[in-house]
Amino acid sequence: MIKVAIITETKNPPDRRVAITPKVANAIKNAYKNVEVMVQSSDLRSFTDIEYKEKNIEIVENISNADILIGVKEVKLSELLADKTYLFFSHVGKKQPYNRELLQTVLKKNITLIDYEYLLNAKNERVVAFGRWAGIVGAYNSLLAYGLKFKLFHLPPAIELKDLEQLKEVVKSISIKPVKFLITGEGRVASGAIEILDLLNFKKVSAQEFLTKSFNEPVLCQIGPKDYVKRKDGNAFDLKHFFENPQLYESTFLPFTKLADVYIPCHYWDNRSPRFITQADLRMSDFNIKIIADVSCDIKQPIASTIRPSSIAEPFYDYNPFTFDEEKAFTNIKNVTVMAVDNLPGSLPRDSSEEFANALFEQVFPSLFGSQDSQMIARATIAKNGKLTPHFEYLQNYADGKE
Repeated sequence: MIKVAIITETKNPPDRRVAITPKVANAIKNAYKNVEVMVQSSDLRSFTDIEYKEKNIEIVENISNADILIGVKEVKLSELLADKTYLFFSHVGKKQPYNRELLQTVLKKNITLIDYEYLLNAKNERVVAFGRWAGIVGAYNSLLAYGLKFKLFHLPPAIELKDLEQLKEVVKSISIKPVKFLITGEGRVASGAIEILDLLNFKKVSAQEFLTKSFNEPVLCQIGPKDYVKRKDGNAFDLKHFFENPQLYESTFLPFTKLADVYIPCHYWDNRSPRFITQADLRMSDFNIKIIADVSCDIKQPIASTIRPSSIAEPFYDYNPFTFDEEKAFTNIKNVTVMAVDNLPGSLPRDSSEEFANALFEQVFPSLFGSQDSQMIARATIAKNGKLTPHFEYLQNYADGKE
């Protein structure tokens, strides 16, 4: 028997999402007779212990006898159990300094770590993600900030809403004056943001139209890498080449900062890529962006005003482009208001968890629990029994504290 535990989220601030909902936990038991599922008791998660119990899932306090431990966010270091297999978003693949100790602990405790971010299908596409939900809540928060900053309307925080359906009804209740919204990114995160903004009937315009025309109505422009970078050698843009060699490109994003009012970054960023907004850009007299709802949430780079993550409870802060300091949100119209919540889907925890859990059940568990022949799990395994796997050997110096 494979014993699987749905673990309590221990990262602070707490996240109410789950990777396996009660319905999916029950489906695992029915589909895989070699798998036993238990859930660690928690009064924080959006699905209650009672809901799991109603699906005949055992509620436990102690998960030390489990083989595979499944969560959403990073596990508190003191809670990591030696010699176990974990699935969660580890946020170490980009050598994030704040999670170096997490990787070190994983290796020290002989843990096998499988990261959702690297679960890819044969087309090299991610099979499970909360990206759509990050885009949905990020776009909603951009509207919330816009209403507050310019005293136009008031929206309730997304966390206070029952579900996506209610969130959409709230958005439909407002009206927008002429304004220019800009989105960077072309994946599921950006699609989630557009899903919300489409409710307000923004006029969608191309990059060229955005930069060259005037409008007397709300407009939305979505741009991808071909619009915000160019090759340094002057050759034609090639997406595959850009992904493989981002250091050979330079930014062409600056003109957009002079015309956009609200910017929603939904892109994937490689630390070798050009920056989007520098401190010098922010201080230019014609820098026009008033709100940056940074869904991507890469700290300090590539957007200089994203100086820290914010939280669901306090999603906004102001950035003073002249002192480079953080100030209280909405206190100075000249400041850039920043939204940098790093767990946006947690504002709609039940809806986002259901979609995520269903994708795990359909796309991942046949390889994890069954006999399906797939390299998917191997490619997503950052560490196996305390050793970095070949795909992630590039993290060794980072783990050793040498970079």
